[in-house]
Amino acid sequence: MSVRPTLRCLRDELGLELPPVTVLLSEVDHPLVRKANDQFSAPSGPRERIKAVDDTVMFKVKVQRWRGALVDAGEPSWLVAAGIREDGSRDDFYAALAESLKLARTRYNAEHAPSLATQTHSAGLLPTAEDKDRYRAEAGVRLLRELRAAVHGVVHASLLDGYEHTAEISGAELGVVVRAVEDNATYVALRIVGSVPTDLVAVVLSLVPGCNRDGWYPEFAMPEGRSGPTNRRTPT
Repeated sequence: MSVRPTLRCLRDELGLELPPVTVLLSEVDHPLVRKANDQFSAPSGPRERIKAVDDTVMFKVKVQRWRGALVDAGEPSWLVAAGIREDGSRDDFYAALAESLKLARTRYNAEHAPSLATQTHSAGLLPTAEDKDRYRAEAGVRLLRELRAAVHGVVHASLLDGYEHTAEISGAELGVVVRAVEDNATYVALRIVGSVPTDLVAVVLSLVPGCNRDGWYPEFAMPEGRSGPTNRRTPT
């Protein structure tokens, strides 16, 4: 999974400007964000819960003097608070965080009924609609990366053995055959099985390395003797 700071945490606590939408917030240049992604990239691993926060499960993230609070929400997960440890203190950030959330709970209970039964109230730190809008806005960047990796992977595999290799792209199957032909040229055949938007097909064609994006033309079948349902076939 990826970990990204909330917009509030990014601006107010990490001290960073909001980058353009082509930059994933999980990849902003900050040691705490990098550490969070390294530590929580796998679904299981070393994790230390912030026990003083009892209304939301939060985990500690520590690197250098930076301290953070992370909410594991699957994909994506969120860095919801950050700060710097003071010299001579090991847990001052987490103590201050818990105290602020206890005060938030007191304020909430003074204005709402029924009262919260928990000791803390962390709703003000959690991702907002604006955070989720930003994540959705980055979807095109994530898809382009996935497509590039898939296309390059099957092209490279077919280049090595001359057989068709396949990959899944946006719910459809992409098949690619790369074969040397006369005059030291290379023949590339591509098929897509499934329903995909026309503009996605154009993007896939543009991602095939070494090919003129305007040089494609339709074929009614893949090259004879080179097609196959999977990438498991090996040359004889």
